[in-house]
Amino acid sequence: MNGVLIINKPSGITSRDVVDKVVKKLNTKKVGHTGTLDPIARGILIVCVGDATKLVEDLTCNDKEYIASVELGTKTDTLDNTGKIIEDIKCIKTKEEIEKVLKSFEGSYNQEVPIYSAVKINGKKLYEYARENIDITLPKRMVDIKKISLIDDIEYKNNKTIFKFKCTVSKGTYIRSLIRDISLNLNTVGIMIDLIRTRQGKFKIEDSIEIDEIDRDKLINIEDILTCKKVELNDEIKKKVLNGCKIDNIYNDKEILFTLDKKAVAYYKSDNDILKPYKMFKGGIK
Repeated sequence: MNGVLIINKPSGITSRDVVDKVVKKLNTKKVGHTGTLDPIARGILIVCVGDATKLVEDLTCNDKEYIASVELGTKTDTLDNTGKIIEDIKCIKTKEEIEKVLKSFEGSYNQEVPIYSAVKINGKKLYEYARENIDITLPKRMVDIKKISLIDDIEYKNNKTIFKFKCTVSKGTYIRSLIRDISLNLNTVGIMIDLIRTRQGKFKIEDSIEIDEIDRDKLINIEDILTCKKVELNDEIKKKVLNGCKIDNIYNDKEILFTLDKKAVAYYKSDNDILKPYKMFKGGIK
C-alpha cells in the first residue's frame, strides 16, 4: 500500500496524532508526515504511506502558505495563546504601520527557532529544555518569506491590536517566530492566536480530506504526486532501471519518474548527461 493522503488537520491534536490515526485506520506502520503543524494549528498535513515515505523529505521542501492571526500587546513563553503570559501591555497600531512592517519581511532572514519546538540540541528537544527551565542558546536558521500581506480588517479589543496576514514561506519557517519578529519591528510584543496552513507545494486545502475520511481509497498515487516528466519503461532500458543502474539522459530533463504499467517504479535525477537512481518504488498503491 503506497500513496499520499492530503489531510486537513484540526486544531487541538498533534501531527503525530494524525499519523497514529492513519497507522490504525490503514493497518500499516510505514507512515510519515511532511512538516509538523503545532497542536493549535490546522490545515494541510501531507501524510505519506508505504513507499511514498521515501518522498517525505522532497515534499517537506515545498513552499507552504499560511493564514495567521496575531494579537499585539501580549507575550507568552510559547509565542502563542496556549502559553504562560509574561507580558501584557496596551498596544494600538495602525493599518499603515502593520503593512509597512509586513512588507519589510519579504526576502530572506536569519530566524531564531522558538524554545517550544521539537528541534534538537545535543540530542535533546528544545521544549524539554524549556520544561526543565534550562537556559540554552536558541539556534537560528535562514528562512525565506516569499510573500506576506495583511488580509481582512484590523480589530481593536481590550486595548490590543488584532490582525491577520497571509504568507508564503520556505521550509523550516516558524510562523510563531515570524510573528514575534514582526511584533518587535512594531516596537511591541505579540503572539499567534490562530494558524491555518492553506497550501503545501501544489496541494491546496480544498484538496484535503477530513480526519474521519481517512481511507485506503483516498490515497493519491506516487505518479500523481510528482510533477516531473513520466516515462514508461521500454524493453531497452527496463532491466537497467529496475536494477537501479545509471543511464544516459536522452530526455533532457533534470528529473524523470519511470513507470511500469503506468505505476511508479523509479525516480531518477540527472548528473550532467547521466541519470542516476534517486528513489526506487515497488509500484502503485494496491
